Amino acid sequence: MVQPVPEHINFPKEEENVIELWNKLDAFKTSLKQSKGRPRYTFYDGPPFATGLPHYGHILAGTIKDTVTRYAHQNGYHVERRFGWDCHGLPVEYEIDKTLGIKGPDDVAKMGIEKYNAECRKIVMRYSKEWQFVVTRLGRWIDFENDYKTLYPWFMETIWWVFRQLFDKGLVYRGFKVMPYSTACNTPLSNFESGQNYKDVVDPAVIVNFPLDENPNSCLIAWTTTPWTLPSNMALCVHPTMEYVKIEHKVDGKVYILLEARLPALFKKEDEYAVLEKFKGETLRGKGYKPLFEYFGKYKGQGAFQVVVDNYVTDDTGTGIVHQAPFFGADDYRVCIEHRVITKEQVICPVDETGCFTQEVPDFAGQYVKDADKNIMKMLKQNGRLVDQSTFKHSYPFCWRSETPLIYMGIPSWFVRVEELVEKLLDNNQQTYWVPEFVREKRFGNWLRDAHDWAISRNRYWGTPIPLWVSEDLEEVVCVGSIDELAQLTGTRVKDLHRESIDHLTIPSKRPGQAPLKRVPEVFDCWFESGSMPYAQQHYPFENRRDFEDNFPADFIAEGIDQTRGWFYTLLVLSTALFGKPPFKNLIANGLVLAADGSKMSKRKRNYPDPLDVVNKYGADALRLYLINSPVVRAESLRFKEEGVRDILKDVFLPWYNAYRFLMQNVDRLRKEDGLQFVYNEDKLKPVDNIMDKWILSFTQSLVDFTRKEMAAYRLYTVVPKLVRFVDKLTNWYVRSNRKRLKGEGGTDDCLCALQTLFSVLFTMVRMMAPFTPFLTELIYQNLRHLIDPAVSKGQDTNSVHYLMIPQPRSDLIDKGIENAVATMQTVIELGRVIRDRKTLPLKYPLHEVVVIHQEKQVLEDTRSLEKYILEELNVRQLTTSKDKEKYGVHLKAEPDFMVLGKRLKADSKVVAKAVRELNDGQVEEFQKKGEMVVHGHTLTLEDIRIVYAFDQNSNQESKYEAHSDNDVLVLIDVTPDQSMLDEGVAREVINRIQKLRKKGKLVPVDDITVFYEVSPSGEYLAKVVSDHREYITSTIKQPLQPYPVPSDSEVVVQESVQLKGANLSLTIVRGHVGDTDANESELGPFCRYINVHLPDSNGKATVLLENPRGKRTTNLLKQIKIISNQNGNIKVFEATKAASGNEEAPGQEIFLDKEQDVFSFHASTVFASTGSSRPASAVPIMNEPFCRYVNVELCDASSQEGVKGHRATILLENPQGEFPVTVAELLKQCGIVFGHQGRKLKLYQKRNKSDEVSQETLKDVFSLHGSTLYASNK
Repeated sequence: MVQPVPEHINFPKEEENVIELWNKLDAFKTSLKQSKGRPRYTFYDGPPFATGLPHYGHILAGTIKDTVTRYAHQNGYHVERRFGWDCHGLPVEYEIDKTLGIKGPDDVAKMGIEKYNAECRKIVMRYSKEWQFVVTRLGRWIDFENDYKTLYPWFMETIWWVFRQLFDKGLVYRGFKVMPYSTACNTPLSNFESGQNYKDVVDPAVIVNFPLDENPNSCLIAWTTTPWTLPSNMALCVHPTMEYVKIEHKVDGKVYILLEARLPALFKKEDEYAVLEKFKGETLRGKGYKPLFEYFGKYKGQGAFQVVVDNYVTDDTGTGIVHQAPFFGADDYRVCIEHRVITKEQVICPVDETGCFTQEVPDFAGQYVKDADKNIMKMLKQNGRLVDQSTFKHSYPFCWRSETPLIYMGIPSWFVRVEELVEKLLDNNQQTYWVPEFVREKRFGNWLRDAHDWAISRNRYWGTPIPLWVSEDLEEVVCVGSIDELAQLTGTRVKDLHRESIDHLTIPSKRPGQAPLKRVPEVFDCWFESGSMPYAQQHYPFENRRDFEDNFPADFIAEGIDQTRGWFYTLLVLSTALFGKPPFKNLIANGLVLAADGSKMSKRKRNYPDPLDVVNKYGADALRLYLINSPVVRAESLRFKEEGVRDILKDVFLPWYNAYRFLMQNVDRLRKEDGLQFVYNEDKLKPVDNIMDKWILSFTQSLVDFTRKEMAAYRLYTVVPKLVRFVDKLTNWYVRSNRKRLKGEGGTDDCLCALQTLFSVLFTMVRMMAPFTPFLTELIYQNLRHLIDPAVSKGQDTNSVHYLMIPQPRSDLIDKGIENAVATMQTVIELGRVIRDRKTLPLKYPLHEVVVIHQEKQVLEDTRSLEKYILEELNVRQLTTSKDKEKYGVHLKAEPDFMVLGKRLKADSKVVAKAVRELNDGQVEEFQKKGEMVVHGHTLTLEDIRIVYAFDQNSNQESKYEAHSDNDVLVLIDVTPDQSMLDEGVAREVINRIQKLRKKGKLVPVDDITVFYEVSPSGEYLAKVVSDHREYITSTIKQPLQPYPVPSDSEVVVQESVQLKGANLSLTIVRGHVGDTDANESELGPFCRYINVHLPDSNGKATVLLENPRGKRTTNLLKQIKIISNQNGNIKVFEATKAASGNEEAPGQEIFLDKEQDVFSFHASTVFASTGSSRPASAVPIMNEPFCRYVNVELCDASSQEGVKGHRATILLENPQGEFPVTVAELLKQCGIVFGHQGRKLKLYQKRNKSDEVSQETLKDVFSLHGSTLYASNK
């Protein structure tokens, strides 16, 4: 059943009601059942951790995923959407470590892995309920019941299978590598993990000296920002081909060797030093030096503490001499191995798992490396080895979990060979489609080109154990690929694969006499698990083999741009290694959501509003649309501002809602007033005649076509802005310019046509917008669907808008010519509004003329075709179009943008600006066409100047017209004041106050009211305007307007007093038509719509009522004209056109009347009837009222009978003019017939209070009633 639409709406509350509806319908599951059997659309959802609450980044990615998958479903696909949970790894362990105060591996050993993992298991789903609530509240449809968790044994078993495939392909090896290491989490991180969280830090920077063995007075000097690595120094490295210098410091006479290009790093002025010698870096190769510390001095004779050369040394920082601590730098390790400073068997790493120095460095043992910096620098200074000490601000990697600085440390790890897959990775990357494309080509492509082998092992506990069983000497290695295989090899079947369940299991060695193989202690990096989710979520290959293989790769995935080094990367690496193809076809990478000031969102700083607070205030749809209608869907950053969400509500949802409300109001009005039940059948929607109907239908279908094409290309950033702008086109252009038609003022048929058009647009819109704003579209659809012809559904379940398909574009409704014409009209109106605003001329005040100037004939024709709308919207009396701007004394003028030119051209800006101002009209026009111009050797674009229209100095047009242009169309408006127009503007203001007061009183247009007014002081200008324009005001508000006093027995609805034009205007609205009806009702004109007819052969004038009572339309206008003309044969009807004299009208074109025609379209017009073969030739004076005298009759305290609807009628007192005058008895009889009271006694009164009865005794001249209102009663 159709529900009335309230004026005010609480969007969040309505969204909660929609969720209740979805739950009642089990809407998501129902939609999946409906789509079963359709083509599959595969979607992978990256698993989040449930150890924290969802933030805006999750909400953004979730909204994009939901939008695309909803669209795919509504585009005819079956789309399974499973939620996944990342349950292992550092996020969980770090929380437990903090809670239990665990500092390192020794603490875990004391506690026991089983108890430790039990604690981890307790918190993995800590916030799962909150996640499910937030995701559901945001309108996302995804399956939580059939989810996957990385801790499920079947999921973990597939992880083992994936690893086994890599192992069998020879892609797994154990290596010693310098890697990013989290001292807080006691584990190495992969290279892409370390790249996730860089921060600007200020570190100590020191320059230390290294005396040469051959000449201790000459010192090599090296620079570092990690003093804690200096105790592990084993070599110095220089660039072989760069120029080095030996200099003497003039102050203290010390001799230093450094890169010539880096002298400014130590000296501010050249006169502080003297250059003693220059040479290439190669010259220094092999020279020995004195170690900084003696901790590893025993290696000096074995290749350590000498100068080596390598091209990785740069000249942009430091001294050009790099100190080498092989176990704390990847390049350091490589260079030292290559130059045999150390061997692969040697381990020079005096730092433990927690980042503290070991006893190998007794002076600093037990100190955390970063804390030891000060003590190390102090010792260096005491030993005379510190040359300079300062600070250095740079970007440094932090642990993404613990927010502590990473260190680089050499540790043994298990690796996947990625470097040998680079070409395949790049090739597979090219087979994928990314939005935006530059992320694939630049950010991700560059990352792949420089990809390093992937360290997949973590020295942790809560994770999927690496399924390698090895001998003590690592010569024997067994990789287990399944639970069954583990049972076969160990003799024990397990149900769980975590460390506590399998670490004790051993596999017999195949070598006689050797100890059994034990599992390596490491677990998988959790990124390995999430990268395996396409296979593991289906327990492939152990189950669902066919289903997976038929639907791999995925059609779509989406996450933030930060996942280029995370999930996107691991998915591609594993898919390429396993199957040789990419894991997905299409990908959307979104940007980052930042705080309003551009900083990272931080719970600690509280620099962003809580997402649920925003949802509860504005609704989920508003938040969704704000996020996906922003640069963030183009992989750019978004500064989140709450007011942006509010603006979506204000600028998009409320206008949209009001358009829907206006439709439903007028559908209800049609039912009440005309007795017609509106029904919509899309299959029967045909091309229409009204140009604005044609435009909005064409514009809508063009939008459908555009949306389909762009969504096929996953370009949300082009689709969403256009959908949002469409709301503006619909509400501010179509509805605004067709309000009268939609209210039925153009006749019932025209009203039905407009309602069909508006319904069609809104119905199309809710289906197109459903994936983007699922709540509001559902709310609107739930009411619209009751007006849709049931036959259209063809028995399908249509209980939710999300069950419906996105409509196909209808090319028969698309008319680009009309779209262009309306676009031109809109441009003209918008330019005209700017002129009014500039001159402070409110739209209520009419103006004389608007002139539109353009060089193209088609543009001017388009403008003239929509003249009616331009005149109405700009409130001007006349439209003129022209190609000749010179006729109006207008020329183009260029004004330089001094700020732009000043920044770019510096000293030349003045001479260029002068030349710009001197450009003539033709030059500026040419500039405008080409978009650029060379001025004094500088190329200027349109961004460097401002083009304005100016009036010629000798022209008198400047004082008359005001001009504005969009650099294409030029609009002039005659802004000269005119008192009559000013008066009309004031009258419009009075009307505006009355209409606002009606709204305040919660009145609807069909409510009968009387408006009483008083202006004080009574002699003021305002009083005269209201008096002079009383008929205009009355005809506009369509209700009586009466001067004070208000009758004491009337029912007051609302009243107020306002200041207007220096006077006080008091307004009171009372219910019904009361007071001096003879004075007020007559000003309303006839209650019923009418047409005037010039009868054939100059036989007089007649009036035909087009309805009677009001709302009951005449079914056959031609028949009525024949009856009044007393003609039974053929009769022709001609429209009336204004004659040359201006105050006469004559027959124009022939009108062909038929039963299907909307008779209301002829209201208040005049036609000529003829029985001859040619049109009548005479011209007659124009008359703007019915030819025949009439009286209005209102049924007071009785209701219409015998199926007659309506309580207001018009009775003609004569027809044709001067013939067949009615008597009082005939008047009473006609009233009975009109209101269905034949045979019942009706009485007529001249007052609503049933005084002054009309009878043969009291009324001598029936024509004295002309134009008045009588009140009929049977009581």
